[in-house]
Parts: sequence; structure tokens; C-alpha cells
Amino acid sequence: MSVASAAPAARPAARPVPRSADALLESARRSLTEASIAPTAAERYAAAHLCALRGAAAVVASRARPSSTRSRVTSVWTLLSRSTPELGEWATFFAAGAAKRASAEAGIPCVSVREADDLVRDAGEFLSRVCGLLGRPDQPGMGSTLLHVG
Repeated sequence: MSVASAAPAARPAARPVPRSADALLESARRSLTEASIAPTAAERYAAAHLCALRGAAAVVASRARPSSTRSRVTSVWTLLSRSTPELGEWATFFAAGAAKRASAEAGIPCVSVREADDLVRDAGEFLSRVCGLLGRPDQPGMGSTLLHVG
């Protein structure tokens, strides 16, 4: 995805990152590792999308402020766009793949090897941006080095 190259450089978070966000980042890293070694395209796609979802949740946990009124359920991608506009294009990109992830998880053949490998790279790039934005260390190279290529 070419979105990241056009976006400004990530800046460290101005406020402390909650432990829950750190836990989500660690979980996102594990999902990226799983995506990199998964034996099928569907498993790679689903794990890569989950990596991005957890990375987005880490940003939302760090940036979003709870509403004083009860509101209806909102997707993490919508919350990410609202709380961190510089990641809005990423949010749109990953939100568009949510239904495909659900289909892949359900065992419906809907993902090509190329799509899965591209999403692993995109999720790795997104996670790098998230880590930079939150002032957390990144795990370089995981999204660009696929251990299994169909």
C-alpha cells in the first residue's frame, strides 16, 4: 500500500502509553509472526488483518478518550480515523478487508497467495507506523520477509 510513503513521519506519543496498548502491540507482533509463517493464504491473510486490528486498537487505547454518553458500538477503524486522522487512509484500507478476513477465517476460499502476501507486508508497514506513533520500538523486517511464499 502506498499510503505510508505519502504520510508524514511518525512522531512519538505526547502522553504515556497505557499498559493495555503495550499488550495489544505485543499481540499484534505475534499475529504478524503467525501471518509470516502460516501455511495457507487464508491463514496468512486473517493473521495479518488481525495484526493490523490489534495495532489500531493499541492506538485507540492510547489516543481516544471515552465519551461521557453511551454510544452504539463503533468499529476500531472508525475510532482510529477519529482519534488519529493521519492513519485514516490505513483505517479505510483495513476496514475494506474485514469481510474478506471473516470469510477467510470461515474457510471460504476468497484470498489469493498474492493478496495474502501483500496484506502481510501492509500489516507490517502499518504496525511500524503505529509503533513509531506511540514511541515504541518496532520489530523491523517482519512484514517484509515472508517465510512462506505459496
